[in-house]
Amino acid sequence: MKILAIDTSAKTATAALTEDRALLAESSVKTDTHSVTLLPMIEALLRAADTKIGDLGLMAVTVGPGSFTGVRIGVSAVKGLAFADRIPCVGVSSLEGMAYNFAGIDALVVPVIDARRGMVYAALFRTSSDGRVERLTEDEQLPADELAAMLRDFEGERIYFTGDAYGMMTSRGDLPEGVAVTPEKLRAQSAYGVAARAYEIVSSASEAEAEEFTDAALAPVYLRKSQAEREREERLARQKEERREQA
Repeated sequence: MKILAIDTSAKTATAALTEDRALLAESSVKTDTHSVTLLPMIEALLRAADTKIGDLGLMAVTVGPGSFTGVRIGVSAVKGLAFADRIPCVGVSSLEGMAYNFAGIDALVVPVIDARRGMVYAALFRTSSDGRVERLTEDEQLPADELAAMLRDFEGERIYFTGDAYGMMTSRGDLPEGVAVTPEKLRAQSAYGVAARAYEIVSSASEAEAEEFTDAALAPVYLRKSQAEREREERLARQKEERREQA
């Protein structure tokens, strides 16, 4: 089964084409304009691999956490591409997709995405030399200080950070012993991990679950409200307080 996977949840836009879990082609670029970059990247990737959209058996995309705009762009692109040929679609956690790139390594993997204001999106995964990836915590938004404190429970274990908050976390002085230098190639998102996780999801799905793998059911998963929503609520709260003081 050919799988096209994409990840636009952070600063790196990435796409990968696999045959089951075997990588056929991959492309990545750091960009602030996912809306301009993504579709030409996908087109070039498929053309280089002599593959058409109709040849795909599955499309996968990260649905969050991460950049609200980036996630929406990725999900919308997959929904649009899958619609005409009714290609099954799977949503994958951005953090889980990053962890799957470490399958085959015995380590504690900590994907981290910058959530601003000293916060990160993060989760903990244990990867194994036999290719297994075990989720230890749910995706969450938390202060970088709190994440560093959590990792003290894993003192002495080999720990790898990955994601666009890599520098933010590895530059800290309060991390436990065991934090290793992540190879440059594994510090940013790679859509291969998204494809690998999507293949696992589909392979283990029941018939009822498989019926939900549609473009219509595909949707972003947000851990917090967008900045625009938060600013609106703050503005309304200030206005309410001003009216109360004037009364």
